[in-house]
Amino acid sequence: MSTRTYLPYIACAAALCVAQARADVKIGFSAPLSGPVAAVGQDQYDGFLLGLESVGGKLGGQVTTVLREDDQLKPELGNQITRKFIDRDKVDAMVGLGFSNVLMASLPRIAESGTVAIATNAGPSPLAGAGCLPNVFSTAWQNDGTAEAMGKYAQDTGFKRVYLMAPNYQAGKDYIAGFKRHYKGQVLDEVYTQVNQPDYAAEIAQLQAAGADAVFVFYPGGMGVNFVKQFSQAGLGKKLPLLSAFTVDGTTLPALRDAALGTISGAMWDVALTTPGNAEFVATFAKKFGRTPSHYAAVGYDAARLLDIAVRKVHGKTADKAAFAAAVKAAGTELKSVRGPFRFNTNNMPVQNYYAFQTVKDGEKFGVKLLGTPLSQHQDVYVAQCGAK
Repeated sequence: MSTRTYLPYIACAAALCVAQARADVKIGFSAPLSGPVAAVGQDQYDGFLLGLESVGGKLGGQVTTVLREDDQLKPELGNQITRKFIDRDKVDAMVGLGFSNVLMASLPRIAESGTVAIATNAGPSPLAGAGCLPNVFSTAWQNDGTAEAMGKYAQDTGFKRVYLMAPNYQAGKDYIAGFKRHYKGQVLDEVYTQVNQPDYAAEIAQLQAAGADAVFVFYPGGMGVNFVKQFSQAGLGKKLPLLSAFTVDGTTLPALRDAALGTISGAMWDVALTTPGNAEFVATFAKKFGRTPSHYAAVGYDAARLLDIAVRKVHGKTADKAAFAAAVKAAGTELKSVRGPFRFNTNNMPVQNYYAFQTVKDGEKFGVKLLGTPLSQHQDVYVAQCGAK
């Protein structure tokens, strides 16, 4: 575990001073920080720290400590970390909370405690619907959203026969369901693979034989690197349009390079957006961390700035958990997100745009271009199942 305490700018040559002081606000951050999807967690954490730095290193003007833990993409470990944050560390809010399977394992204790929890990489359908909670938010997405955008893109583009693939866990099922919600053509097959599976040769052989017009996949982190490289090595990269969600992004593109060219991704953010503040965020992140940010970093950045607004609304008095949760909800309408339009819906999931981006190459540099906005200020379909909170 690492702990960071931020103090205001004093005589530190415009750098953040670090001291061992008791914080007025304590944040527990957890994410997968090791293993095949470590880059996903690291970008969320770095984005959150940059967001904190952008508000002077203090949330709502209060001295802030950030505790960090690695959930290793293990639900049982994520649950242990959540209990530690709540019961021992007495955090004011938790951020990150891992993949959907990890978040779902932690929900009972989060619900019981009333502690504010902000997911920066998950929006599982049970939490968006009847299982919604007044103290649990996602600044990322409801899981289906990016897949719904790709389903609509596939429908609008005229693909008649599509093949679907995802890992076999809650988010994978949500993404497949989301794609089918807006795609009205023929689904040739939907294949669920093991989480963190390294070899997709058998599945790619089945895909080749299916006769699809396009394939849609959801493979985040290292899973995406392995799948896309093997897809390209099989000679499919130039033959079969590859649509994806969280497969080709800022965390995987440096490893994929030419293998990713031409792929089309659904996302709520990318560097190609010309939204207010986005160019500054991208440049500052790249300068500080030496790499291009991903949408995970953008979500982490927004989460810190959202908490800054919320802590200020309660004048630093975060002990009243219900009031603090209400402040987080209200802060969503004031947040100037780098992604563009943003607010929390009744179920505390984002209402936001979902864009389509294509991977391109300019000289030796790889990047993306914006193709369009399949879904504007989109609301998930589960919100009707959530009562007013």
